[in-house]
Amino acid sequence: MKFNKRQWLLVAASAALFSSTAFAQKKEVTFAHQDMLVPFQAVIESGELEKATGYKINWRMFGGGGDVIKAMASGDVQIGQVGSSPLTAAVTQGQDIKLFWILDDIADAEALISRNGSNVNSVKDLKGKKVATPFVSTAHYQLMAAMKLEGLTANDVNVMNMRPPEIAAAWERGDIDAAFIWDPVLSKIKGNGKAIASSGSIGQKGYPTFDGIAVNTKWAAENDAFMVALVKALNKADSDYRAQKASWTPDTPQVKAIARATKADAKDVPAAMALYVFPTVAEQLGPKWLGGGAAKAMAETAVFLKEQGRIQEVKPDYKVFVTDAYAKRAAN
Repeated sequence: MKFNKRQWLLVAASAALFSSTAFAQKKEVTFAHQDMLVPFQAVIESGELEKATGYKINWRMFGGGGDVIKAMASGDVQIGQVGSSPLTAAVTQGQDIKLFWILDDIADAEALISRNGSNVNSVKDLKGKKVATPFVSTAHYQLMAAMKLEGLTANDVNVMNMRPPEIAAAWERGDIDAAFIWDPVLSKIKGNGKAIASSGSIGQKGYPTFDGIAVNTKWAAENDAFMVALVKALNKADSDYRAQKASWTPDTPQVKAIARATKADAKDVPAAMALYVFPTVAEQLGPKWLGGGAAKAMAETAVFLKEQGRIQEVKPDYKVFVTDAYAKRAAN
């Protein structure tokens, strides 16, 4: 078949359009974040990462780590903010993602709160009660661990799967007796409740948790420069917060930006952020985190998840699901 000049021009234009579209696709990424009150949320509004990389970044907020993992598994999301428990479940079940940054040591930033008048004064008192938490989240993992430590099973407690906004609404209606959750919902329900346990107290008993950022392995390999720029932005956000923590008040631009990104009340942000620990890049690369500790925590989490019937096996080595390559280059 022969093409006339007009047909050749159409073919050439189509090829150019396809090439341009393919290039544009390579310069676009969808990033799943949650409503946790952490310094990186301020980067979302600033647009600094887009300026530094030239990428179009689709920021999508999800209600919990389980939802983030599902979106990453579908291919709709390339990078996601996820807790250690859903991350462990995902890689154990074969999802090709890698942890490359510790967003935070959860410490006391997640807690079990009982409603005033519920007659729940300890974890043991949860027997027969309604307790809400987002399933497959670090809060869910810690709730089940706390129950196990006190001799309670899943049959003893009515553990309900609710996303953070659903927990806030159920609490207002009086539909639940307790909740294990993080801010901004945590601050809202504390006013009519009492802290029974925290992520920090449970972690000290052998069940540590963290929030990290994971990436699709293939996508990361194809977008190496973006990954390094992202880690630099993460490190800068944390460094700025650590250096100026005392001056981050409800009226500062960063706190206002974090509140807008998470739909939190700005007055609650500084106190909520103070409950987390944000590792330095040197600490990230050290033995506590990307240098081995994160993989160890994931392995311990996997054992517990298998006991609970959440996963079918425990992988022999979780180090293969962690990379410090981008943090090393960002630190130089």
